[in-house]
Amino acid sequence: MKTKKEVVVDALKKNVMGLTIVEISRLLKISRNTVAIVLAELKGEENILIRPVGKAKLNYWKGGKNAE
Repeated sequence: MKTKKEVVVDALKKNVMGLTIVEISRLLKISRNTVAIVLAELKGEENILIRPVGKAKLNYWKGGKNAE
């Protein structure tokens, strides 16, 4: 069984147009807080790009040296 982090990474890889936290949580049926924690980890590992669009922030997979 995949971890929540792996599931979020898969969703970001499949959606190259970027996803917000709410979109990821609805898509994967997990809480927004869980998604936010996973995205913070991925940001720390420099595996995602975050682009502010108005109030929302779009999250994009970019990979990195620690990419899965």
